[in-house]
Amino acid sequence: MYMLELKDLTKTFGGLTAVGDVNFNVEKDSISGLIGPNGAGKTTIFNLITGVYKVSSGNIIFNGMDITDKKPYIIAGSGITRTFQNIRLFKKLTVYENVLTACHHNANYSLVDSVLRLPRFRKQEKQLNEQAAELIEIMGLDDRKDLIANNLPYGLQRRLEIARALALMPKLLLLDEPAAGMNPDETEQLMKLISEIREKFNLTILIIEHHMDLIMGVCENIMVLNFGLKIAEGTPRDVQNDRSVIEAYLGVEG
Repeated sequence: MYMLELKDLTKTFGGLTAVGDVNFNVEKDSISGLIGPNGAGKTTIFNLITGVYKVSSGNIIFNGMDITDKKPYIIAGSGITRTFQNIRLFKKLTVYENVLTACHHNANYSLVDSVLRLPRFRKQEKQLNEQAAELIEIMGLDDRKDLIANNLPYGLQRRLEIARALALMPKLLLLDEPAAGMNPDETEQLMKLISEIREKFNLTILIIEHHMDLIMGVCENIMVLNFGLKIAEGTPRDVQNDRSVIEAYLGVEG
């Protein structure tokens, strides 16, 4: 069963084709990768999936439902969350406050419940605080929960961003260069964490990444883009040995 299907997906900006007739399926419960040189169209695909950009042609099917050109909040509500190349946090709030703010997406008490602090409000607030604390612990941030987010080391800010995405309880998690700025040890820890959260949260994960060690270490299936076109797809071994991929990355004939 496919969690995500891209069917002849195309995005043009004026006369420039950023993504051209891309077909790609992401299996449910898998960890898949999306790689390619800078400017290949990877983040554009994430922006199309999440409704940031409108699709020029083609379709995006999520969990059996056509989400092409749906509003971003509808797509997020259906079960897709993401992180970004450039970290987006509430940088003046604490680690705990960042995660708790995201957890409140799951609250369904009324304004009256909140103002009068009725039992429904108190019960849900307790649950949301527990959810935030659990996510912080899972991400290895519990000893820094009271730190201002902007004061965290870069690698831990990445972890915090993932924790906030998980707080929305997604079915599909899109990670846009999660290892950017990390050293080799941090990247290895992130690889283990990605596998663990897939199992713990029953997630399907799609990753854009330039760190090939991470991609080859955690992904079961990889799609390669170059100049907006899909040039290869397969297992890590298939992709590593593909002549088109070698040429795209090294600029030489394979």
